[in-house]
Amino acid sequence: MEPLFIKTEEQPLDVSVLYLTEKETDLSGYSFSPAELEYLNNQRKKDKRNIHVNSYFKWSYLIVTDTNLPEHELLEDIRIQASALYSTLKKNNHRQLLVVDTLSQPFRLKALLEGLALSHYQFLRHKSTDEDTRNKLEQIQVLSDTIGEKELQQWQVVTGAVYHARDLVNEPLSSLNAVQLGEAFQEMAREAGFSIEVFNKKKIEALRMNGLLAVNRGSVDPPSFSVMEWNPTEVRNSRPIVLVGKGVVYDTGGISLKPSSSMGDMKSDMAGAAVVVGILYAAARNKIPVRLIGLVPATDNRPGGNAYTPGDVVTMHDETTVEVVNTDAEGRMILADALSFARQFDPELVFDFATLTGSASVAIGPQGIVTMGNADETVFEQLIQSGLNTYERLVRLPLWKEYKEMIKSDVADLKNAGGREAGAITAGKFLEHFTRYSWVHFDIAPTAFLEKHDSYRGKGGTGTGIRLMYDFLNQYTAK
Repeated sequence: MEPLFIKTEEQPLDVSVLYLTEKETDLSGYSFSPAELEYLNNQRKKDKRNIHVNSYFKWSYLIVTDTNLPEHELLEDIRIQASALYSTLKKNNHRQLLVVDTLSQPFRLKALLEGLALSHYQFLRHKSTDEDTRNKLEQIQVLSDTIGEKELQQWQVVTGAVYHARDLVNEPLSSLNAVQLGEAFQEMAREAGFSIEVFNKKKIEALRMNGLLAVNRGSVDPPSFSVMEWNPTEVRNSRPIVLVGKGVVYDTGGISLKPSSSMGDMKSDMAGAAVVVGILYAAARNKIPVRLIGLVPATDNRPGGNAYTPGDVVTMHDETTVEVVNTDAEGRMILADALSFARQFDPELVFDFATLTGSASVAIGPQGIVTMGNADETVFEQLIQSGLNTYERLVRLPLWKEYKEMIKSDVADLKNAGGREAGAITAGKFLEHFTRYSWVHFDIAPTAFLEKHDSYRGKGGTGTGIRLMYDFLNQYTAK
């Protein structure tokens, strides 16, 4: 459970304190002895960024911001400094911490709290562990002249949405198949207040979502298709924004089997689905005045039973025929059905999120998200700015018409893979075929699941994309 953010108007004498400061901030008005004050000032003059003082009855910590950085890099630096400090907080067994905002800069305070809260995350559901392993921090009190209880609670909801997404991504197939994923969504819907309907296999067959059904043919577990909606009383968009998430709860590659070394983390192949439900959860709990619809096709991809095979031709939900050349290109098969299903809502914008290609990871490494689409430039400009604000940065790739040639088939309308070159782009080009609206694709494969620990992002599921889209929706609806 994440630590609670609590607004306070006073500084308790017995609670350890974290001060967010600049190099020149005057600390003489705070509860430091002359010797402590001299030490802190000397450390800051030496350009120390993370300073600790043991006052015996409590600890005092300073994070000193680097004001020479551009604002978005400064915010990220604060998150990273907070995460670096978290290991010390854990070592010192703090259950409570007071954060004192000496800067009166809301976004910098928010970055600090994000760094602390997201560094606190642990996935211990299946681990037999003693209490020494668990993170102890339960409460973060905030003393600030510029931030109220409402803002703190909104920030708490967003970090909580990231926690939920990380839990889903980290959960193994043994306890989270496609049906159970829908049940997890229903639980989050009840908690947050958005509506949901989960289609069973019979309903999916009636809707002729044959891309989803083809991928599911090798599994003994049925697929699911979740339709979620946040429809507030006060709404600023007459036409909905639709969010589509890839829900492959485990991916062996199917008949085009992955190497065993590449299969261990494939429980994370539903990270796009986790992003979608996380966005809906945060929007509903914080009552963002925007109508959202979430669509998640879900299945595992296995080589058993009557598994679909290279050479098969599948007639998709919108009647497009697709030649299967690689059963490991399954994500686009199930997303295509969902993107075509989305047309009925006459959407203002559609965003899809998927751990779609290894090509995206090869292209940019674990530093950002690959994006492409046909939406207006103003949408991309705002998305790129939100990516900087949250440091979930976007790299935009082209969707030139020549890429369509790479997915033409001799026996069907399209083939489901375009070969080694431009793999992330041809996957996006495939998806574009099924859109009839303003659309943006996010290939979150580079950052959705990390094999090595990375600051506040941790190890394993990251929840990447939720903070980005929450920032975007707030800015978008404000305009």
